[in-house]
Amino acid sequence: MACTTILVGKNASFDGSTLVARTEDSPSGQYTPKAFVVVQPEDQPRHYKSVLSDFEIDLPDNPIRYTAVPDAGNPGPEGFWAASGINEKNVAMSATETITTNSRVLGADPLVKAGIGEEDMVTLVLPYISSAREGVLRLGQILEEYGTYESNGIAFSDTEEIWWLETIGGHHWIARRVPDDVYVTNPNQLGLDHFEFDNPDHYLYSSDLRDWIRQHHLDLNASNEHFNPRYAFGSQKDKDKHYNTPRAWFIQKFLNPEVQQDPESFALPWCRKPYRKVTIDDIRYLLTGYYQDTPYDPYTRENTKISGYRPIGVNRTNQTHILQVRPNKPHDTTGIQWLSYGSMPYTTMVPFFTQVNDTPAYLRDTPKTPSTDSYYWTSRIIAALADRNHHEMMSLVDDYAEDTIAKGYAVINAVDKAQAEGTYYNLENSNQEVSDYLQKQTEDLLDKVLYDASNHMTNAFSMSD
Repeated sequence: MACTTILVGKNASFDGSTLVARTEDSPSGQYTPKAFVVVQPEDQPRHYKSVLSDFEIDLPDNPIRYTAVPDAGNPGPEGFWAASGINEKNVAMSATETITTNSRVLGADPLVKAGIGEEDMVTLVLPYISSAREGVLRLGQILEEYGTYESNGIAFSDTEEIWWLETIGGHHWIARRVPDDVYVTNPNQLGLDHFEFDNPDHYLYSSDLRDWIRQHHLDLNASNEHFNPRYAFGSQKDKDKHYNTPRAWFIQKFLNPEVQQDPESFALPWCRKPYRKVTIDDIRYLLTGYYQDTPYDPYTRENTKISGYRPIGVNRTNQTHILQVRPNKPHDTTGIQWLSYGSMPYTTMVPFFTQVNDTPAYLRDTPKTPSTDSYYWTSRIIAALADRNHHEMMSLVDDYAEDTIAKGYAVINAVDKAQAEGTYYNLENSNQEVSDYLQKQTEDLLDKVLYDASNHMTNAFSMSD
């Protein structure tokens, strides 16, 4: 069970963009090096074979270019695992958020061992779609025909819409268009809490879903006011109260401070209207979340609930992305993939234009073993060193994040200005400028954190010759 998702509709975001954000976390005790790449049409397989299951399929012969953040090694031991990206048509996809279900669902539609999973979804869908809605329909068709071996939530976005799809058992699925004026929190639970079957502009679902629900008595909504997928398909376990719902509570506490809620409540809404517009900086902060300024902060020395709630910014995060699809921009600069590697409380988030043919080596050429020539490994080393002296190190990390994010904004602004003036610009050079600055500042932060950690070693002795 890993990952935390935040979705922000275009009227709730700071600049009218649709924003899709997710941490990609490994299971407990694991982590996976990641790489940021561009997949060209000639590199997209025409016959696809899954590594983790016996699933295989012939793919269309007309893929388009897309960015991805696969496991280092391309593919790694568990497959390509593309995770997230933006394609040539400026459609974004994030896959997946592992979600919960219940025994009634799994008994009515068992998971399919030879079906698809997180490893496969981006590769099977993103190179073939021209809109977020098309992404839902293509993935839904594959799910109905071939099934899945796990329960997942998947996000699609374009300049106008964000769609959220949740798998239901082996072959069924539901999807909702995110309202434009809200944000969504989804922490490893089946999240949708409202669904309308006769509203196809905003809700989509597998072909036999209504009959299947009736047949297996899955509708648990006593009021009959509307169908609640969370009651029907989701879970309400003790584990959810400690692993899942507190993460949604923390995000909603920040974006709606006027609302009082219980972090263990099963009634936390899937979406809310924020008290103000949501920024990239807000999302980065929220995805660092370890219950700062609450009684559940594990770094508070007096804390008696250290193991109580699962943080958002957990130690085993591999990569974090914000897929920004901007309105009213030229095609080449509409899609921006903000990216971070490693444990979020100790790293930053920087932007890269996605209509490019290559990505910077600092984020692309991630080795499988530690190297300070790699952003992934340097970020992980910084986090491991800084964690032991968290309070003293956070001012350094905060300054680093603010500085590098500001540089990212400055590069975006320079490209936008050049476009408006008809001046030549090169997006790969702009991405390289961001990467070069990130590398310099990350190495400088490592130097400071390593110096502090060395001075706090247990074998330190104050007297010297």
